[in-house]
Amino acid sequence: MNSMKDAQATLAAELASRREPFVRATVVRAQHPTSARAGDVALVRSTGEIHGFVGGNCVEASVREYSLRALITQEPVLLRVVPGEPSRVNEEGAVEVSNPCLSGGAIEVFLQPEVPAPTVLVVGSTPVAHALAALGGQLGFEMVLTDGAAMAPGATDAAVIVASHGKEEEPALERALRAGVPYVALVASDIRGAAVLASLDVDDEKRGRVFTPAGIEIGAVTPAEIALSILAQLVAERSREAEPEAPILTATDPVCGMEVVAVETSLHADVDGTRFYFCSEGCHSAFLADPQRYVGAD
Repeated sequence: MNSMKDAQATLAAELASRREPFVRATVVRAQHPTSARAGDVALVRSTGEIHGFVGGNCVEASVREYSLRALITQEPVLLRVVPGEPSRVNEEGAVEVSNPCLSGGAIEVFLQPEVPAPTVLVVGSTPVAHALAALGGQLGFEMVLTDGAAMAPGATDAAVIVASHGKEEEPALERALRAGVPYVALVASDIRGAAVLASLDVDDEKRGRVFTPAGIEIGAVTPAEIALSILAQLVAERSREAEPEAPILTATDPVCGMEVVAVETSLHADVDGTRFYFCSEGCHSAFLADPQRYVGAD
C-alpha cells in the first residue's frame, strides 16, 4: 500500500512540475461487495488514464468520465455509483450514476481537479513589477518575475507584462507576440508606448495586440494601483477571449447501454470500421464473443 502511495505522490509531483492537470479521485464511502475501500486513491490524467485503484472496470468507467468533466469545469464533484439500469441524478456538487454492471453495493468517490495556476511572466524589477507579483498571486495566478533577456514565453502562458521602464522591452514583447501569448502588455506612457510599438520587428497584426498603456483607466497613480488596473484588464480579457471547452465525447456501451466516455483509455473494440466503447471487461468480452448480435441490435 505504501509503495502505491509513494508512486502516486511521485506521479503527482511530476505532473505538477510539467503543469499537466489531473484529478485526485478518493473513495470516501464503499458498501459491500464493492472491491474498493474508503481511503483508496487514484490519479486520473487528462487522457483518461487511471493510476491507482478506486474500484473495478465498472466503476472506473464512471470515474474516468466525470474526472474529465471535472477538469473542464475545474470544480470538484462527489460521484456516486450505484447498481441498476443506466440513469443519472445530478445535484449541486454531486452526481449519481446507475451502473448495470455492478452486482451490488455502492461507492462514492470524491473527484478533486488539480489544475495548474495560469502563468503570468512579469518583465522587470520595478515597483510596478513587484506590485504585480504580489497582487497577482492573490488572484490565483502564478507570477514569475523575469528579465527580457532570460524570458522564454510559450503559448500556454496566460500573459506577459513588460514593466521594466525601458530595459529590454522590445525583445520581450517580440518573443511574447511570436509565441502567441494571449495577453501582452507594456507599462509605459502613451507617447513612449507608441514609440516602442513602432520599433517592434513584427507585423501590424501582432503589434496591435499589445496593450499599452497597460491596464484599464481607474485613475491609478501608485504602483499597487497600476498593478490593480493591469490585472483587472487581464482578468477581463481572459473572460472575453475564453473559448468554450470541447465537450466530452461519450458513447453507449452496446451490451449494457451505459454511457461511456469515448477516449482511447476506455475499453473499446473496432468492428467494420466502427469503434465501440464498453464500461467493463464483462461487456467487452460479451461483445467480442458475438459482435453481430450487438451491432445488429443497434
